[in-house]
Amino acid sequence: MRGGTGAARARGQAQVAPRTGPSASIAGVESLRGHYLIAAPGLLDPNFARTVVLVAEHTEEGAMGLILNRASDVTVAEAVPDLAHLAGDDVVHLGGPVAPDAVVVLADYDDPADAGLLVCGSLGLPGADAKLEELGSSVRRVRVFAGHAGWAPGQLEGELEREDWIVEPAVPEEIFTEDPDHLWSTVLARKGGQYALLARMPLDPSLN
Repeated sequence: MRGGTGAARARGQAQVAPRTGPSASIAGVESLRGHYLIAAPGLLDPNFARTVVLVAEHTEEGAMGLILNRASDVTVAEAVPDLAHLAGDDVVHLGGPVAPDAVVVLADYDDPADAGLLVCGSLGLPGADAKLEELGSSVRRVRVFAGHAGWAPGQLEGELEREDWIVEPAVPEEIFTEDPDHLWSTVLARKGGQYALLARMPLDPSLN
């Protein structure tokens, strides 16, 4: 498994144009939209070590995702006041190294057809023309991210071949967890078997 600075630079450069069509097969790999990428213990890239990434889009043009388990100390009310009424006391989450100053909103829609890009169940991203202050009329809750993760064409497939990531279908309630620090171990434990053993592995293997 590899996860050095070169990988971090490449992920940081990738940008993906959203699409709303059905998931497709990319180079023999089914689209992973709506799945978790769980960082394998050997993925040491500091941008992604022990992360759980929700894949929001995955096409032959690349992939885009949101890191779910890195919370900031800044509240949504402080950073994006227009969303404070939906996010409550929630903090902004660090979605990844691409465009870290950009706001990405993951919303739980009353009507999934209202999403600009449907990701998982009723969860999706607003369309490019959506007005943040008007989201309240169509969504139940939101999670706000600063930045996102991105992969160039074929890059994610290569990382999957290296077994940098463990793939698992996403669970909507976990995406809005109030305990993001333990999401990595929680998801692995739920997966069971050898993955449950990985969930208990200390950050420093020498302590095992």
